[in-house]
Amino acid sequence: MGLGFLDVLFRGICVGVAASITVGPVAVLCIQRTLSKSRRSGIISGLGVACADTFMAMAALFFYSILQAQIEQYDTLLRVVAGICVVVFGVYIFSQNPVPQIRRNRAGKTSLWQDFASMFGLTIANFIMVVPYILTFFAIFEISGSDMTTNGFAGFLQAVLTIAGFLGGSMVWWTLLACVINLFRRRFRPRHMLTINHVAGLIIGILGVYTILSTFFDIFPNVGY
Repeated sequence: MGLGFLDVLFRGICVGVAASITVGPVAVLCIQRTLSKSRRSGIISGLGVACADTFMAMAALFFYSILQAQIEQYDTLLRVVAGICVVVFGVYIFSQNPVPQIRRNRAGKTSLWQDFASMFGLTIANFIMVVPYILTFFAIFEISGSDMTTNGFAGFLQAVLTIAGFLGGSMVWWTLLACVINLFRRRFRPRHMLTINHVAGLIIGILGVYTILSTFFDIFPNVGY
């Protein structure tokens, strides 16, 4: 049975948040602008990332709907592979040290529009790396691409709600990040980014492990089925 619309929206939000919590170069730049310029600059920069990620999520969902219809019989294998990939991402994020990059970056005097456009362009430039990353989270949160291709208008609405949820989740994450950094800006030190990386890496890694285990063990009942 297909997912309820609210469930689809919630899963889209989860994918948007999960795909955004990595502390990579774009996150470092958003934090740097929040610290050196203003909270508004950090938020607008984050929204540029969220919009770019949403465009790539649309592409990922399109490919996912096609792939899922073809390889639905390999659902278990797909979830295990996705879980392993996410664990690897988590370990990679955990091991990264963003402190040197923060110290190298210097935010110049730019308008809010330039802040948005620069982050949008930088994120889109990583299209080849980001789309597979988003795909793994579509698999982990069990968003059904086959329902979207076979259920007519209802399937189209599910796709719209998934992307809307993704955008909303991503925007909430970047806005929250800028507000929190701005709140503690006087006490914030570059080394604190290392802690954020460790926490983000652990969360993503645990999510990957949970996905692998839940494939073989009924840890929690599936919602919406």
